[in-house]
Amino acid sequence: MLLDQETENEIVYQLCQLLGRSILPVSQYDRPGAAGHGFGTAFFYTELVGATDDGDVVQEWLLTADAATRAAYGEIGLRPSVTEPADAAAEPIVLPGFPDRWLHLPEPGLAAMPTGGLHGYAEDRGWRWRTQQVTDAVVAGADAVARVGAEPGSAFVLALGVGDDGSRPLEAVIERVVRDGDGLRVDTELPAGYVGAPVFGVETSPDGDLALHCLGLVLSGEGGGHPVATFDRIRSALAAATAGFR
Repeated sequence: MLLDQETENEIVYQLCQLLGRSILPVSQYDRPGAAGHGFGTAFFYTELVGATDDGDVVQEWLLTADAATRAAYGEIGLRPSVTEPADAAAEPIVLPGFPDRWLHLPEPGLAAMPTGGLHGYAEDRGWRWRTQQVTDAVVAGADAVARVGAEPGSAFVLALGVGDDGSRPLEAVIERVVRDGDGLRVDTELPAGYVGAPVFGVETSPDGDLALHCLGLVLSGEGGGHPVATFDRIRSALAAATAGFR
């Protein structure tokens, strides 16, 4: 669906309010003290894995593109808005053996980290996470992904860019998403830091309102655009990889 500019701007504002604290900056470097490279964005995703008499059973993940997790060392950045107290964690989380911290899912091009270690890291240092999550209620199912056609539709990417001074500002950009064979693609080249960021689309709900959903995440660019790892494939790959632990 292609929206008018005023509606697109309204959705950008709402997206920052609803999910601005769902994303974290990721960077990679080859050895301690080296310059960072391979900048990306990761986001919290809460997967519904079952239900009991006491309520839903969920698994929280930090998701990003696999390309953002390959160097020997990595950092997960912390923003004041995602910690409680806000000034509790000024330094990034430094992770040697960075690729080993993730579950790698090559078919969708995804890396997924269970967040138990992140919560333990915070608890050990006397603070806690104050985040928002992309939930299963927000992600696009296979039917919604299939309805994205060859004509460009409005898409919204929520990311942490890379400033000239090395800062990682929160950015929400309006783009276009199109069908590309059996997948989806953001049809323009995105700035540094956007790999791994969540991509959102809109549909008209049964009652006529606009419904926002997360189509997937940005993969490394090729041919002037970026493939999207769509959530129908992400969910299937996560379920298959963790089938023995559910």
